[in-house]
Amino acid sequence: MNVKDWLARRTIYLARHGSHAYGTNLPTSDRDLRGIAVPPKEYFLGCLHRFEQAEQKGDPDVVIFDLRKFMNLAADCNPNVLEILFVVPEDRLTVTPAAELLLQERHLFLSRKARHTFSGYAMSQLKRIETHRRWLLAPPEAPPQRKDFGLPERTVLPQDQLAAAASLIRKKVDSWQLDLEPLDEAGKIQLQDKLAAALAEMQLAGEDEQLRCAGRRLGYDENFLDLLDRERRYTTAQRQWESFTTWQKSRNPARAALEAKHGYDSKHGMHLVRLMRMCGEILATGQVVVRRPDADELLAIRHGAWSYEKLMEWARRQDAELEGLYKTSPLPHGPDRAAIDALCVRIVETVLSSLG
Repeated sequence: MNVKDWLARRTIYLARHGSHAYGTNLPTSDRDLRGIAVPPKEYFLGCLHRFEQAEQKGDPDVVIFDLRKFMNLAADCNPNVLEILFVVPEDRLTVTPAAELLLQERHLFLSRKARHTFSGYAMSQLKRIETHRRWLLAPPEAPPQRKDFGLPERTVLPQDQLAAAASLIRKKVDSWQLDLEPLDEAGKIQLQDKLAAALAEMQLAGEDEQLRCAGRRLGYDENFLDLLDRERRYTTAQRQWESFTTWQKSRNPARAALEAKHGYDSKHGMHLVRLMRMCGEILATGQVVVRRPDADELLAIRHGAWSYEKLMEWARRQDAELEGLYKTSPLPHGPDRAAIDALCVRIVETVLSSLG
């Protein structure tokens, strides 16, 4: 059964997404659409067919999610998924009776998890900004050399012996990690943040310290651990050089122009501010404001109104404020997954009863 044969008539919801939904679009902005579909009953009852999402690249760029995948992502407060339930009515392009059921119960997906998902996406923007700015201000001039790390041209010990020792040490460090698999994405982010803080207090926050501690526990002497450390730093530098050269070759010309003009990727900066503000609104009011009342200011940030220093300082202050809002938010810590599951059953039954 070909997905294209049934996707259009079984798409229960379709909405504008991205800059056109935020109100931050420019004349050159691409159009993005996101939707939800309920596949035929064979996908529920049989074993031959599977469907998670369908994508169409171009203008518009379209992604249609399977209802079950969508609801699981929304329950985790995934920003790119959750927000399509809260676009303004004029941005809802297809709304079937089944989708009305979903929209009526959209509050079920809101929880304090937003603190970790919206903020987590914002922090990923921040890391990209910081990395690219470092490359802009002080681009590496040449690939790393072994001598730069106090290493001979050839390894003192056989490479397989070094690799085996490094693998044992890595496994030891991994054995200290908590099993995060049962947790959802927001729970993982929260626990990782707490673990990082605890390790910092024990002065084991850095990877170097953890690896050295593990190596000592395995009985390796300090000279050998020092050699491994230098080999690892050399390998890391090689990867960073590869990342830098790939970034240089594949840079979007428009993004490169923004970075050259403003000293950082101001489009990433705009998204960072939007995500953190939306996070604060969700925690404080239980509302997801997609059509941005601050669209003019966000566009000004995109055009360079905020310096790099101002953006970094604002992000640090905002992150502290979000932590306070997280503690006082009226939202539940997590969603009522039983209620979400019951809603999913109702929607599937509604669609299957009419379309099969």
